[in-house]
Amino acid sequence: MPFKPSATKTVRAGINSEPLFGDVVAPVHLSTTFAFKEFAEVPEHDYTRASNPTRALLGRAIADLEGGYDAVVTASGMAAIAMVIEAFVPVGSLVVAPHDCYGGTWRLLDSYARKGRLQVEFLDLATPADIPPAALVIVESPSNPLLRLTDIAAVTAAAHAQGALVLADNTFATPMNCQPISLGVDLVVHSATKYLAGHSDVVLGAVVSARAELHEELAFWGKNIGVTAGPIDCYLGLRGLRTLHLRFPAAEANAQAIAADLRGQPEVQQVYYPGFGAIVSFELADTDAVRAFTDGLTTMSLAESLGGVETLIAHPATMTHSAMPDDVRAAAGITDGLLRLSVGIEDLGDLLADIHSGLARIGLR
Repeated sequence: MPFKPSATKTVRAGINSEPLFGDVVAPVHLSTTFAFKEFAEVPEHDYTRASNPTRALLGRAIADLEGGYDAVVTASGMAAIAMVIEAFVPVGSLVVAPHDCYGGTWRLLDSYARKGRLQVEFLDLATPADIPPAALVIVESPSNPLLRLTDIAAVTAAAHAQGALVLADNTFATPMNCQPISLGVDLVVHSATKYLAGHSDVVLGAVVSARAELHEELAFWGKNIGVTAGPIDCYLGLRGLRTLHLRFPAAEANAQAIAADLRGQPEVQQVYYPGFGAIVSFELADTDAVRAFTDGLTTMSLAESLGGVETLIAHPATMTHSAMPDDVRAAAGITDGLLRLSVGIEDLGDLLADIHSGLARIGLR
């Protein structure tokens, strides 16, 4: 079992790191540029697009939780994936990704492929399969939105045997449940907007590198294409990260109880929950049932995104995965009746009462 980050690691992220005045909480370094002490003596931070003290603290904190070398923090999770492609995927090379991956990841790779930037194969990585020779293999475990699990170590070994780098999306599991670098992957990506920041008030991404040379290449490309995050966003990310060890287990406990309850409801055709994490997906009969269920919810919001302290519910077919053509969604198992629940830390009784009311509305149609 990979080592779980301690409460101390999350609470102390960026704490007592300012040497000039002894600030306990790291300040926001808003300066766009930093003075050279002497001619031709390049400082640690010279221009904020390339490097910023606040962003560096957040990157090191995330990398520490993941057991990696360091991290580049970007303006979004999608910017993080695009940066990896620019850094490590030569023009025309193959990228392998899960056929049931996040809709934004699918859209980005499909867009690149249609432009001729790269080739892409979407495979079912949750079942044993041969990995073709590729520049990059992307693993998503649990997958979004069906929460399928992938044997990360096995896929990584197969990909490395073909000369590929492996990028694991650890947004859903978080370092609290999985550290993919300990399983052999080269890079770990986060939509840090989600659980790491945790309050739905900042958009961030991060890529953790297992080795120094990978981080240096990513840092170059982050600077080169200008996708790095601003200092205020990074400050908010640090602030949120410090309560990850409290927020995530509380949401996970709610999710476990909700998944168990949904399995006993006649209106629910299928529940997708791997036994850990704070996302529960479930299947209703059709879009009419979805409309009835969501019309009148009071303790959860119909909205995209996930990982905040509040409970959100999304309809992947019309929201997060709407960019996928109907046949692609169907092949991935994403139906019109599927709902994805990002469980927050509200009172469990209130959440269950809202769910039961929604299910009762289906029966009243």
